[in-house]
Amino acid sequence: MLSKLSTVTSTQLRSVGSINRTAGGAGVSQTLLYQRDGLRSRFSSDAGSSGKNLLTHEDGVHQTMKISKSWRNKPLFRRQGDVRFKTGMEASNLLIRESLRRDSHEQDYIDSVTSVMQCLSPIFDRNPKYAFVAKTLIEPERFIQFRVAWIDDVGVNRLNRGFRVQYSSALGPYAGSLHLGPHVTHNIVHANAFDTVFSNAVTGHSLGAAVGGSDFNPLDKSEAELQRFCQSYATELAKYIGPDQDIPFVGFGCGREEMGYIYGQYKRIKPIGNFMAHYDIDLTPGFAVVHFANRMLEDRGDSLKGKRVMLIGAGQRARAVAEKLLHYGAIPITMTDPSGHVYEPNGITEGKLATINQIKSDRGALLGRYIISSTSAEFNHPENLFDIPCDICIPCGAMNDIGEEEVNALGDNGCKFVIEGGQSCVTPSARKLLKKRGMMYGPHTMTMTGPAISHVLGKNATDDDLKAEVDRIYTEVKSTAAEFNARGDLYAGANIAGFLRVANNMMLQGAV
Repeated sequence: MLSKLSTVTSTQLRSVGSINRTAGGAGVSQTLLYQRDGLRSRFSSDAGSSGKNLLTHEDGVHQTMKISKSWRNKPLFRRQGDVRFKTGMEASNLLIRESLRRDSHEQDYIDSVTSVMQCLSPIFDRNPKYAFVAKTLIEPERFIQFRVAWIDDVGVNRLNRGFRVQYSSALGPYAGSLHLGPHVTHNIVHANAFDTVFSNAVTGHSLGAAVGGSDFNPLDKSEAELQRFCQSYATELAKYIGPDQDIPFVGFGCGREEMGYIYGQYKRIKPIGNFMAHYDIDLTPGFAVVHFANRMLEDRGDSLKGKRVMLIGAGQRARAVAEKLLHYGAIPITMTDPSGHVYEPNGITEGKLATINQIKSDRGALLGRYIISSTSAEFNHPENLFDIPCDICIPCGAMNDIGEEEVNALGDNGCKFVIEGGQSCVTPSARKLLKKRGMMYGPHTMTMTGPAISHVLGKNATDDDLKAEVDRIYTEVKSTAAEFNARGDLYAGANIAGFLRVANNMMLQGAV
């Protein structure tokens, strides 16, 4: 399967102009070969042995990206006078300021843009032209918002808002998750869509980025109401999606059942293609998170075996994470939902996980019911979840679940790794604190690539295929971080690698 995927040829363009750097009195002039990625990077097979970065054709961390100096003299913005920059950080700050000017009311989106642009400042230093590409990238290609009308079981007309942000198609058709829940707002989908640009691009596959959903809460609805809503939502969404146009993935509150209803209605309207044909959509996102966690520990001469893992969440992804953790010999000890948290001091075994799966299979069922079937479980004790000692924390819940207070509590109780199993679960300030305290961080930009990988691999892919892709992506992210003087910073490495893939194609395509 993977060999077939890698037969797509790459188009490479040599950059023009030059930047000469002087080190120790010697002028050093080097060249970047821009690579337009197909489904897989042609350097991925030998990235480890050649010592060359996956996105460049040069050795060492002190390479320069040759380009005409004229780009540094051009104004990045021309509103109320020409605004230029001298350093990469100045360019990043200008781009952040522009995002604030346009969308100051969307804090989650601003946080995402700020975090990513700070990671990209070394690129703007080496090659000023990339700052102009980033200026285009902070604005989505298309933002679709529409009314979703449906009839509840009582016969009352109900209304929800539907969204689909088609953020970037530079690498291929739009692709990304659908989220359902009262928390889904313009701000949330905007922020998630921006992050998905880098998450999908870092896989090396030909996928663009999009995110959508609705503020509909599926947990307190009947089966008939859920189906009517999904069919109404899909009726409007069908105008904008398709296998070669926009590929929806499962997301928060939108699993196999919801996606099935959406696809069924889409098929009635546009009977072409099947965007649900990929390998197990319920398990893949969680399995990929654990494969990344194991790869991070292996890189430090350790393994998941015997590690006590705090899981935050009890949805399908969290339960898939628990299943794969047990496969690796780890010990999941907690799960959470709106009712509180369950703590199993001796670990959640396969039998106990089966019980939790059975409970959560009932729509809207709360985790508190699990206490009835377990003699060892503790419910909401200790009162603060983060007072429970653990080795690894994997948040699979909502955005911003882990702040500075939670990081300090985790660190004080022996936690060494925080690995995101959901979108932006760790706040920007908490991310900095993790680094300060020496705790390893697995960013969502890297760990949330499971749906994109599984879509490309297809329905016949195995878990071993998924693991092989995870290993490749981790190696590329790690080497990119080292290449840009951010050794060990996987968040910076993933954002830089993803950005360069998208930006190089955007340069080829012009001002579109």
